[in-house]
Amino acid sequence: MSRIGNKIIVLPAGVSVSVADDNVVSVKGPKGTLTQAVDSDITVEVEGSELKVKRPTEQKRHKALHGLYRSLINNMVVGVDAGYKKELEIIGVGYKASAANNVLELQLGYSHNIFMAIPAEIKLTTTSEKGQNPKVILEGIDKELIGSVAAKIKSLRKVEPYKGKGIRFVGEIVRRKAGKSASKK
Repeated sequence: MSRIGNKIIVLPAGVSVSVADDNVVSVKGPKGTLTQAVDSDITVEVEGSELKVKRPTEQKRHKALHGLYRSLINNMVVGVDAGYKKELEIIGVGYKASAANNVLELQLGYSHNIFMAIPAEIKLTTTSEKGQNPKVILEGIDKELIGSVAAKIKSLRKVEPYKGKGIRFVGEIVRRKAGKSASKK
């Protein structure tokens, strides 16, 4: 039984959902519009300010798709209403980040700077305050896109376990390892 799929999605004020004939769900809100193609077996019903996702049978495939599409549609509703935000922290001596025209420039201890083009749907800002680690802030309405861009940025310099240098999410806890210990003879 998909417990996630059975939950009703309550639509906030200002958010409207429409389902096309080819089972494409589009969610429109104050921050923008998102669309998602839904499997032909799954039905999406809009009743007033509530949205229900239903499956035809109890097959394992239908149960999996039921919960998946309910979660995707809920993420779209939250995105167009409130939006999503991810913050990355860059830790390391000489590590820097700057942004201009949705191009992120990173100095991560390599012999060259790394330039990364960020999709236009995402708002990119960087902060560098004295005594604080540089931060990269990603904001937008598409949770999947923000997550994949944040993961790509994070993969450019993974956090190493000995000194903790690298790129991590703000508040992420990294397990540290003990270094070498001198032998006492």
